Amino acid sequence: MVRRAVICALFAGLLVAPEAGADVPIRGQTLVPGVIYSRQVEFTAHGPVVINVISAPRPTGLYALKPVLSNDAILGRERVTSMQKRVSADATVASVNGDLFSSTDGHPTGGLIRGGILDSGPVDLRSMVGIDTDGMLHVERVRLAGTWQGSGQRRILGINEVPRPNRTTLYTHAWGARTPPENGGSQAIIQPFPATTPNTSLTGAVTQYVTGGNQAIPADGAVLVARGAQAGFLSAEAPVGAKITVLLTLTPPWANVPEALGGGPIIVRQGKPVFRSLEDFTTSQLAYRSPRTGVGQTADGRILLVAVDGRQPGYSTGLTNFELALTMMRLGCVTASALDAGGSTTMAFDGSLLNRPSDPGGERAVAEALTLFYYGVYAPALPARVLSPNADGVDDTQTFAYKLVRPSRVTATLNGPGGVVVPLDSGSRAAGSYKFNWTGAGQPEGDWTFRAVADDDLGRHSVAERQFALNNTLGFVTAAASHRRVTGTFKLARAARVALRIETPGGGIVKTLATRSLAAGDGSISWSGWPGSYVFSATATNEIGSVELTAPFRLRR
Repeated sequence: MVRRAVICALFAGLLVAPEAGADVPIRGQTLVPGVIYSRQVEFTAHGPVVINVISAPRPTGLYALKPVLSNDAILGRERVTSMQKRVSADATVASVNGDLFSSTDGHPTGGLIRGGILDSGPVDLRSMVGIDTDGMLHVERVRLAGTWQGSGQRRILGINEVPRPNRTTLYTHAWGARTPPENGGSQAIIQPFPATTPNTSLTGAVTQYVTGGNQAIPADGAVLVARGAQAGFLSAEAPVGAKITVLLTLTPPWANVPEALGGGPIIVRQGKPVFRSLEDFTTSQLAYRSPRTGVGQTADGRILLVAVDGRQPGYSTGLTNFELALTMMRLGCVTASALDAGGSTTMAFDGSLLNRPSDPGGERAVAEALTLFYYGVYAPALPARVLSPNADGVDDTQTFAYKLVRPSRVTATLNGPGGVVVPLDSGSRAAGSYKFNWTGAGQPEGDWTFRAVADDDLGRHSVAERQFALNNTLGFVTAAASHRRVTGTFKLARAARVALRIETPGGGIVKTLATRSLAAGDGSISWSGWPGSYVFSATATNEIGSVELTAPFRLRR
């Protein structure tokens, strides 16, 4: 027997297109306070399209939007769900996949800024997606002019990039543990060397020269690799003991953009969908109906993360890039960018998938995750939407939990009908998760709220709530099958209007057996059908609320 909450469908289709820049309310499942997930379906001439949307407040205060790098290194790939688990002690997170990447070594093909540090340079003719200190989303083409200088003139360099002939590259620990394997050239170890903050003179001393690639990159330093004709300049102008000055100039400067990653193309500008961005993408990347990922911001500052499932006939066909632009505009975005698409398209929360990736093997390992961080108290969804302590073995006990990512002073309570308050926890608590079991015995039936209030050591105040019902009306639902006939039984603790149905295991209605008002007591009903797997469903509704119990069964030949 299984208890199911009686809830309304979230969406049957996409919302009607609003005026440009209008904010569209998103209704659905609360992931963390203020962050809503909805799964929408649009029926098109090409087939159904499933659109997964996360709507979050402007990313300031308790919220932040920033990239998480796979394996914490430019090289390599990692699943979005795995990246989330790595950072779960720092925040409760929701993510989509990030930039396009190399299929050979996993390095992102665009720029990357984390915490104000430039880890990878932007690509010409492609947009970057940045989040400034005021929580505003920027989608712009950014250029990097990198130079190094010893005793001679300024000379061009790149940062954390694959080897290129006659090119000088600065490798920091963000690249990985070691420089790329390669022959020849000149490699200078600079130690210590400051973090690669853009638009700032960065100076360090050459401590030694090494030959050949695959050199260890010091955690507090960098390696400057000069190839071809550039190698002679490096060794002559920056001998051991000499100082080297590096300048990484971004245009526009993005001085107040501490978090950014490669993306593109821009798909919504000033509330209007962009059909032709003239960015460096192929027709096949833009014009085919595929899974799509996007990020946008509404006029009131809310962030929308969108993952469109695709390449799954009968479930979701996907969208073209311009259809994604129209979708983001319809959802109220005034600014939006596409991100990597196809099998990379992923949306996840707290280490679990929300969408259905299209690769046969499931979720794809990618270069980055664009991640919403929530730093307040988090209360996971309750295991039982309806608590029924009637000893029938189903949802007789409710488990409540909250999670802290900072030391906090916490008050956790249960708030019930008539102003009843049941204290669960109070006091100073370290970062971690806390759980409580409760039977509800002797408490009034009706709607209840689990509420956790936290004030952390940084002075941030947060509140998390989860609603549930305490309802003993319906219990002891069973389904006894014999060949091609089943008898369903149930008990009512009080009078209710009862709906009895036979359903498929997926919830489709096979037969409505009865809908009638019944007094308290035992009830039963029989049904004959074709062989197969079914579910007997009983729903009881009265002044306390609605509760549904189900019992699976199988009819045999």
